[in-house]
Amino acid sequence: MGINQWRDECEWPLARTQWQKWHLHSDGSANTLIGNGALTTASPENESPDHYTYDPRYPTPTMGGNNCCSPHIVPWGPYDQRPVEMRSDVLCYTSAPLETALEVTGPIKAVIYAATDCTDTDWTAKLVDVSPTGYAMNLCDGILRARFRESLTNPTLLNPGNVYAYEIDLGVTGNVFKKGHRIRLEISSSNFPRFDRNLNTGGSLG
Repeated sequence: MGINQWRDECEWPLARTQWQKWHLHSDGSANTLIGNGALTTASPENESPDHYTYDPRYPTPTMGGNNCCSPHIVPWGPYDQRPVEMRSDVLCYTSAPLETALEVTGPIKAVIYAATDCTDTDWTAKLVDVSPTGYAMNLCDGILRARFRESLTNPTLLNPGNVYAYEIDLGVTGNVFKKGHRIRLEISSSNFPRFDRNLNTGGSLG
């Protein structure tokens, strides 16, 4: 994606991959796309944590991406994410405009350190390509139910208020972020109806 080009490869992930770590920054106000969340390769220092309120009665809606439902209910594929990114329960971390094109091909993971006042919740992450016009195209996304942070076979509920590390698998992508484009990472707690919402009660599943 990005340059509309198909390419055959003989391995995965690519042996020539130059792995990078990008870090989240803000002064505690990364809510919405007009917040001050930043995405850079520099490690964070003493920065205020970001907060949002997740309400399962009003979950963050699915906007494009991998198909889960009828296209008459949920649009599939690439879609402008700005309507979702204007919600106060979506944290947006955006890079500066790229000085040169950047190819991102391979598996994508997001590691966040977070606390909640519930015994269980979901964490979602979405990688977005932002054009100079502001159009924010989704590339890949993922979700992690907190009770499964350590094991899918041995769920463990949270101690409310404690900070835990969460690794969210966003799947894979192959995209060239063009010069002048920006990289954005969204963090929230729902992507409904693609993923079932978490009622945050810690109750049994099913």
